[in-house]
Amino acid sequence: MEIGIKGKQERVVSYEETAEYISSGLLPVFATPCMIRLMEATARLSVEPYLGEGQSTVGTSVNIRHLASTFVGCKVTCESELVEIDRRRLVFAVKVYDDKELLGEGTHERFIIDNEKFLARLEAKRATF
Repeated sequence: MEIGIKGKQERVVSYEETAEYISSGLLPVFATPCMIRLMEATARLSVEPYLGEGQSTVGTSVNIRHLASTFVGCKVTCESELVEIDRRRLVFAVKVYDDKELLGEGTHERFIIDNEKFLARLEAKRATF
């Protein structure tokens, strides 16, 4: 895996992705949590082909600014670029825009995990409840 890996996804904003629908606001505009979900998914998918068998990544940090609004039915595009690698830690620059302007930008951090070890630790935690 090398710095510079890029990802891109496009989608049309649905009503289920609005602030009004998910209760993060009162208006039928593309919701910040849904924008973040798109950013995380774009970053995750961009590096999946470079992971070993039994590995995946988990999101650990999101630092974004939601700069502009867009509406239901509008096409949005998300782009990610891997800008830093520190052992298992991956940092991505992410941005989302529509056909008119930049909607949001920032950074997203993910960690490479071994799926079996991760789930084993989670099961050990469950046993303590």
